[in-house]
Amino acid sequence: MAEMTSRERILGAIRGKEIDRVPWSPFLAYYWQYVPREIQAQGEFEYMKKMGADPLMRGFHLLFRIEQKNTEYKVKQEGNKKYETIVTPVGELHQIRTYSPDADTWFLTGHGVSEEEDFKVLQYIYENTVVYPNQQPFEEGKKVLGEDGVGAPCIGIASKTAFQDLVEHWCGTEALAYALYDFPEIVEECLEVMRQRDRETVKYTLDSSAQVLNFYEDSSTTNISPAMFEKYTLPEINEWGDMIHKEDRLLMHHACGHLKDLMPHIAGSNIDILESISPPPTGNISIADASKILPEHIAIIGGIEPTFFETCTLDELEKNVRDLLTVMKGKRFVLANSDSCPPKVTYDKFLLISELVRKFK
Repeated sequence: MAEMTSRERILGAIRGKEIDRVPWSPFLAYYWQYVPREIQAQGEFEYMKKMGADPLMRGFHLLFRIEQKNTEYKVKQEGNKKYETIVTPVGELHQIRTYSPDADTWFLTGHGVSEEEDFKVLQYIYENTVVYPNQQPFEEGKKVLGEDGVGAPCIGIASKTAFQDLVEHWCGTEALAYALYDFPEIVEECLEVMRQRDRETVKYTLDSSAQVLNFYEDSSTTNISPAMFEKYTLPEINEWGDMIHKEDRLLMHHACGHLKDLMPHIAGSNIDILESISPPPTGNISIADASKILPEHIAIIGGIEPTFFETCTLDELEKNVRDLLTVMKGKRFVLANSDSCPPKVTYDKFLLISELVRKFK
């Protein structure tokens, strides 16, 4: 068949249509900020085009903006610590971030929500969060991509479900588990307000021309149990799917961790794409095993484990990629390095994969 554009190839693979070859859509998180400044100036999209990849721009602009009313943020830095205070008329929340020079990242090391009163403050913050449409940046960016790539904007106030937002940003796994045992009604009331704001982000995103909508759920049984996922996360994902499918759009679930015990729930969910599946040690399920569990209509993106991508030889990488292409032949599949890309991955590895997907039959 005739050669397809990257946009046609990616959307065709996801929708289960005939394609000229498997798309190769690398994920450059944690890698991009370490490339030379002169390359960064050209942009990530141009970088991927030049290496021969099919750019899938995850998190490509937000189609909404938020404003938090009656809320004040205060930050005090002492060495490698940042002490953050969120001040509201009904109380304060306190968080701590610690800087890691190796990762060049401020990590959240002290969560702000654990007690019953904290959830009431958080609920107030979301009750006073106003969501506005902001489609223009995406539409302008989409024109730049043209037929050479697909932009996948995020939905959700925190680009994830409300429950996962509590896990990652506000409570942490342990404090949230205790809170759900000690005062579940308070937690669930707060969650519903958070979900109301999330629905508004989906609405404004659907007012755009975006075809693939992404959420960075970071799903993993390292921080959430299957029972929690089923009760608190899955209903919101399914609600998003219902809204999105009415407009014939596609829902992409970024799930980069230990998925094996979540797969039965994910398989029955309303998503169209499961993105960033990784084998061990980053994840705990192979692409081959995941494809046996997921129904045919859910596309898979991922496959190349990030630490392997960094440490493997070119020969080892070639075998790995050929094996992935063979086992996923004829299925809804987009080849990618899973979740992130270590900064020390060499450029010749990207070029090798670009060559392999073109030659694979």
